[in-house]
Amino acid sequence: MLTVHHLNNSRSQRVLWLLEELGVPYEISRYERDPNTLLAPPELRAVHPLGKSPVITDDGLTIAESGAIIEYLVDRYGAGRFAPAPGTPERLRYTYWLHYAEGSAMPPLLLKLVAQRIAAAPMPFFAKPIARKIAATLQSNFVDPQLQLHLGYIDKELGATGWFVGHDFTAADVQMSFPLEAAAARSGLQSQLPAIAGFLQRIHARPAYQRALERGGKYDILGG
Repeated sequence: MLTVHHLNNSRSQRVLWLLEELGVPYEISRYERDPNTLLAPPELRAVHPLGKSPVITDDGLTIAESGAIIEYLVDRYGAGRFAPAPGTPERLRYTYWLHYAEGSAMPPLLLKLVAQRIAAAPMPFFAKPIARKIAATLQSNFVDPQLQLHLGYIDKELGATGWFVGHDFTAADVQMSFPLEAAAARSGLQSQLPAIAGFLQRIHARPAYQRALERGGKYDILGG
């Protein structure tokens, strides 16, 4: 039986969603973040040396990294669904978004989260103004402009069809869901980004997405 090693409020939620879209039976092994550090528990290192999620185990294989997991699941269980045919321009675009999600979209979002935590972290009173200034400068001079650049680009790309590859839903939409949900939660999505807002509404309405939420449990990133 395929097992998803599922960490609460994490990228593994989109793996559950893809499995629901595929209709593949699976089990969930649950892990909870440390309430103070928000880090994954050390028990995950028994599954994969980095101790991070998502990780799946299937037929003797242990597979980490969201993009690699999604490619594996679609190749093994998709039966031609949720990915364009190899060798086509659409397949190249599909592969691009699978890599863009973590390689380009997520870094500024993670930096924004780090800056916000620095500004809010407990520290001696004399150090707090300095830390807040550094965090504010990082956000205003680099992070927020990068987010604006990437979100504007994504919104324009989605504007053509509403999906990341052609006119149909693919696993690239699953992969891109997490950075866009994170952006909505951490930085908001302004009214100038209607294609992104519409995309999130569409994916959240999908029955498979709703089933994944029921299986996975509370997903706080949706509400910030």
